[in-house]
Amino acid sequence: MKKILLASVALLSLSAAASAADLPSRRAPAPVVAVPVFTWTGFYAGVNAGIGFNNGGDNDIVFGGATITGDSDDDAGFVGGAQIGYNYQIGSFVVGVEGDLQWADFGSTTYVFPAGTVTVDSDDWFGTVRARAGVAFDRALIYATGGFAFADDRNGWTLGGGLEYAFTNNLTMKVEGLYVNLEDEDFTFGGTTFSTGETDFGVVRAGLNYKFSTY
Repeated sequence: MKKILLASVALLSLSAAASAADLPSRRAPAPVVAVPVFTWTGFYAGVNAGIGFNNGGDNDIVFGGATITGDSDDDAGFVGGAQIGYNYQIGSFVVGVEGDLQWADFGSTTYVFPAGTVTVDSDDWFGTVRARAGVAFDRALIYATGGFAFADDRNGWTLGGGLEYAFTNNLTMKVEGLYVNLEDEDFTFGGTTFSTGETDFGVVRAGLNYKFSTY
């Protein structure tokens, strides 16, 4: 009799365990992690390098009724610097602002007067503060840019455009072209102050940016 009771208890235990295994699990499902969608919105900073083409190196000046031509020793040179900015994306449109400081190697210009020569060094740096506006095609951004330019004690304006591509959510690379126009530059020779006229030059450069995460 005792054996029959023990066998019955064992059978009931196995049946209960099997029924429990068939019941649905009460554990919470694993959370679904959403993959963030790429956005151009956010702050960024980076570096750039390229070539500047000095169009203002051969400015003529008038002295004593004669025209004196300035001879530039370098119409093109290395340009490099750093930039910082902010973008805001609205749908496919991206607007923002960017500022940069650049070192520029444009050489100097020599003016030959009857009484001697004078060499005027070109600005060895310039900067810009610009608005940017463009259209994003996912990780590619085509944009126009323009704004304020400055160098030493001179001011001016700049206009250009470029293409930027995001290789990762934080790392982007751009190719950009700018036209820069600065005010007259003055120099003194023989007690007389002369103006070289406006300085204008073009810049073609590549840049690398780190975009700080916004999510």
